Amino acid sequence: MIIDKNCKNIQRLENGIYYIEGNLEVDEDLEINLDGWIKVEGNIEAKGSIISKNTIISGEKIKAEHEIKVEGDIEAEEIEVGYGIKVRGGIQVKRKIKVGDGIKTEEAIEAGSTIEVGGRIYAGGRIESGDRIKAGEGIVARAIVAGGTIKAGYEIQTRGGIRARGGIEAEDGIEAGLSITAKWISSKLRIFAGLAVWKKPSKEDMQINVEEVREGEICFGILNITK
Repeated sequence: MIIDKNCKNIQRLENGIYYIEGNLEVDEDLEINLDGWIKVEGNIEAKGSIISKNTIISGEKIKAEHEIKVEGDIEAEEIEVGYGIKVRGGIQVKRKIKVGDGIKTEEAIEAGSTIEVGGRIYAGGRIESGDRIKAGEGIVARAIVAGGTIKAGYEIQTRGGIRARGGIEAEDGIEAGLSITAKWISSKLRIFAGLAVWKKPSKEDMQINVEEVREGEICFGILNITK
C-alpha cells in the first residue's frame, strides 16, 4: 500500500507535518511517499516492510514483520521488527526496541527501556538505553550507555566511551576510544580503553573502572578495581 498526500484520512498541519488520526495498519508492504514528515496518532503496522522517504512518528508502536527503511528519523513508543532496520537519521523510542536481525543508523539510537537485536547494531551516533542492550552479533557506535548490562555475541567497539550500570560482556574483544565504566567486564579476547585516534587521550580517558574483570586480557588502559 502506498501512502501519499492524496490518500483519504490524511491531513497536513500548519507546521507541514502530515497527520493521520487513529492507526495506520496494512496487510502488505507499507510505502510512505510524502514530501514531509508523517505523524500517526496510534500504531503503524505492516505485515510486510515499512519504507518511507521521510521521518515517521508514531504515538504508539511501529511494527513490521519484515524490515523498516527510512530516509529520515523514527520516533515511537516502541518498535518491533521481524528482520532489520536501516535509518538515515536516528531512532528514538520511549520503551523498547526489538529487532530480529540488525540495526543500522547514521545518527543516535535512544530507548527508554531495552534494545534487543538478533544481529548487529551499528550507530553513527550514540546508543543509549534505560535498561539493557543485547546484540547477537557486534555493537559499533560513537558511544554506548546502558542502565543495565551490555552484551554482544561478537565485538563491542566505540569511538567514545562505554558506560553500563550492570556488566559489559563480549564474545570477542571490547574496544573503546575513551574510558570504560561498569559493574563488571568480560571478554573472550582482549580489552582496550583510551584508544582515541582523534585526540591525545588523557589518563582519565584511559580508565577502566569496574568492580570485577570476569574474563579477558586488559591490553590497553588503566584498570581500577572500584569495590
